[in-house]
Amino acid sequence: MEETSEQPAHLLRQFAWTHRGSYSLSILSILVSEAITVQFPHLLGDFTDALQAGRLTGRLVVMYSLWLLLVGVAYVLLYGLGQWWNGRMGRVFEYELRWRLFNHWQTLSTAYFRHRSIGDLLNHAMNDVRTVREAMSGGLNMFANAVFLLAATLVMTFRTVSVRLTLVSIVPLLFLPLLVIYWGPRIRNASRRVQEGLSDMADLTEESLSAIRLIKATANEGVEGDRFGQRVQEIVSRQMSVFRLQASFQSLIPLTGSVSFAIALLYGGYLTVTHQILLGSFVAFTFYLVMIITPLQQMGFVFNSFQRGSASMARLTVLFGEYADITDPPQPVSVSHLSGSLEIDLPEFAYPDADVPALKDIHFTVAAGQTVGIVGRTGAGKTTLVNLLPRIFDPPARAVWMDGHDVRDLRLQVLREAIAYVPQDGFLFSTTIGENIGFGKELAHPEEVAEAARQAAFWQEIEDFPEGMGTVVGERGVSLSGGQRQRAAMARAFVKDAPILLLDDSLSAVDMNTEKNILANIRRLRQGKTTLIIAHRLSAVRHADFILVLDEGRLVERGTHEELLHHNGIYATLYHLQESEKEELA
Repeated sequence: MEETSEQPAHLLRQFAWTHRGSYSLSILSILVSEAITVQFPHLLGDFTDALQAGRLTGRLVVMYSLWLLLVGVAYVLLYGLGQWWNGRMGRVFEYELRWRLFNHWQTLSTAYFRHRSIGDLLNHAMNDVRTVREAMSGGLNMFANAVFLLAATLVMTFRTVSVRLTLVSIVPLLFLPLLVIYWGPRIRNASRRVQEGLSDMADLTEESLSAIRLIKATANEGVEGDRFGQRVQEIVSRQMSVFRLQASFQSLIPLTGSVSFAIALLYGGYLTVTHQILLGSFVAFTFYLVMIITPLQQMGFVFNSFQRGSASMARLTVLFGEYADITDPPQPVSVSHLSGSLEIDLPEFAYPDADVPALKDIHFTVAAGQTVGIVGRTGAGKTTLVNLLPRIFDPPARAVWMDGHDVRDLRLQVLREAIAYVPQDGFLFSTTIGENIGFGKELAHPEEVAEAARQAAFWQEIEDFPEGMGTVVGERGVSLSGGQRQRAAMARAFVKDAPILLLDDSLSAVDMNTEKNILANIRRLRQGKTTLIIAHRLSAVRHADFILVLDEGRLVERGTHEELLHHNGIYATLYHLQESEKEELA
């Protein structure tokens, strides 16, 4: 796939270009700091020559001491400034990359998340982005320092010591690129396997914490602990593989440096004894050689960091390469308002990963303002049907119409703003009750939120909470009961007050009396607005203008409550079964 503007490599180049001024100043600061620090051995060599020649005086000793102090202070200030600025830019890029990644996820269709775990995606957002940032900021700092220090040191040794001594001493260091070529792919692949292991651990953690009630109720803490321990042990094993490769690579750099140092002592000592170079020059060169080895070691660290960053960048590139299969049409219909009339003319619908159609031969019309009940046995296709309206899953062309427009010809935002959807689980965010209810409408007034809670028969219980509307509901509303979560989600839909309301078995967890009150409020509030109610409890749809009965993905019955009872089909069977259950419970 061709690289898009949202891919991390492009974002990195774009970010670096946008902040080129800041990066240039920080790198310039590091460059100047290295140009200053390489004066240290030269000053020390001059000091040694003056000492050997007997030219040292108290004044010269103070002068050399002050110069060396000045070199040290200037280096610390300039190098520290360059590192701080690069680190700051790295943090800014980390924020921007995470922000872009989150926004990219929001553009993807629901089908994408059916095949990706939340834990894995979170690992990408946390660990992979951090690894890229570390390679970018820390790696850039160290790389700039290493390159400039190496270049400045070589220039100084050529100018002030001996070209021959320098060239002979660095011969062993020329083999380092071969080490990079050999170890590079191995470290990168091992780092990728570590990130994959972290994703597996995040998957298990997210799954286990989401099911913590079940785990505790079944006393399976030990089983989950063992599963988690196995994942962690696998990560440790993979990390040790990376460490072994990195340690092997890092140990070879000092080895080549030691060989270079031995050559320098032998050949440099010979040149000094034969008076081809001064003693001070030889002393200075030993310091310069340390300065040559140090940046090579730094390059080794940078190399390892870049390999890890490269593995994470490749994983992020795969994420950014995903695209939404449900998007706005190229030339959307211009619509300012939707009243809520519906027409379904669906020959067939199958999920992308399924061989058997989930729906077949579904044809009906809903006038704006009508209430429609949708019932059927489990797996009949009820939720699938209503998910086609807001294009959570994409219907075939010319199969689902709203106000006479094919929903595929409408902008997604226009289409979805016209629909309020209440799922069965009553999903809540990890924030306050008030913010969850007000989520349905931007800048919802507190009185609107309170009134919606009253209409959802939830207000009395909210008042009993210590913090009232400010009560934090916890992860996915874990502190609330199932019925409370459903009523909070219902209140959210009331706040939105959209032309179309979709209720997907949204009252299954409330008692009969509460359900009756809420349904009465729905009939009153939704006058002139379209409402589709999926229900297993048939009492929730008795008041509907007409009821659709689905079975194995087909529309098999339709009519009012009385008409369907008279028809004596599936609906009548379900109704009599539920009535007999009520009598047994009574």
